[in-house]
Amino acid sequence: MSLSPLVNKNNALAADARSLDALKAQANKDGAGAIKEAAKQLESLFMRELIKSMRDATVKSGMFESPQTEISSDLLDQQLSVSMSGLPGGLSAAIERQLSRQTVAMDNTRVLPADSGAGKLSRTAPASAGGGKHGFVQQHQDAAERIEQQSGIPASYMIGQAAHETGWGKREIKNADGSTSFNLFGIKAGAGWTGKVAEVTTTEYVNGEARKVKARFRAYDSYEDSFRDYAKLITDSPRYEKVLSKTASPLAFATELKRAGYATDPDYAGKLSRVINSTLQVQRALNA
Repeated sequence: MSLSPLVNKNNALAADARSLDALKAQANKDGAGAIKEAAKQLESLFMRELIKSMRDATVKSGMFESPQTEISSDLLDQQLSVSMSGLPGGLSAAIERQLSRQTVAMDNTRVLPADSGAGKLSRTAPASAGGGKHGFVQQHQDAAERIEQQSGIPASYMIGQAAHETGWGKREIKNADGSTSFNLFGIKAGAGWTGKVAEVTTTEYVNGEARKVKARFRAYDSYEDSFRDYAKLITDSPRYEKVLSKTASPLAFATELKRAGYATDPDYAGKLSRVINSTLQVQRALNA
């Protein structure tokens, strides 16, 4: 990241070499936080120049003007510009969105080679294949979009739920031999399931308490089969009949899933909605 903001407890702006070093350290530790602070600093600089221009345009009487009053006015302008920056819906929010898109483009993606056999060349892939949020979204975007056309469930919601259930692909359900079961949604193998099965230890909540239990999960031949089976479960089961009417917001969708008994985690709705929102942010960045 080329922009390196300083998180200053006194809300001052970066003005020396040590401050710039602190900005770089902050960016390395917390990219998202660094972008947010950089946007706030840039808005503050803009507001300071705007206030200065307005003050310069004011007719001065000369009676009370002195170097001391000019210094006081400059300090007041700086403090005012800092206090006015970072407000909800302000200029910093727009700057933050732009910086986020630029950071994704510079640091996280590369164009797929023509002979990769990975599908659409218009999509990009992370430098570490399949790694991180961007890699996970790109890996499953095409399959999720195809299932969305068949089911009406937003692709972003399905990818977000798959990301939540698997920790962005880091905690997939494995078969006994260590291979993936392609089960992205944690769907269990009940009495009516006649397909392949993966038996693993999982966490269930009983009366609000987390417990480790052995459970049998469905196994598939591909990730797209997992998306398709999930969509079939949501659209065909009377238990989830209200879920499709709650796609106006991630929280409403996640809340209805929890209410229908999709998961036993009491905080499932909040956790899932946050991951879906993260998925939407990644998609916007990739499509910018």
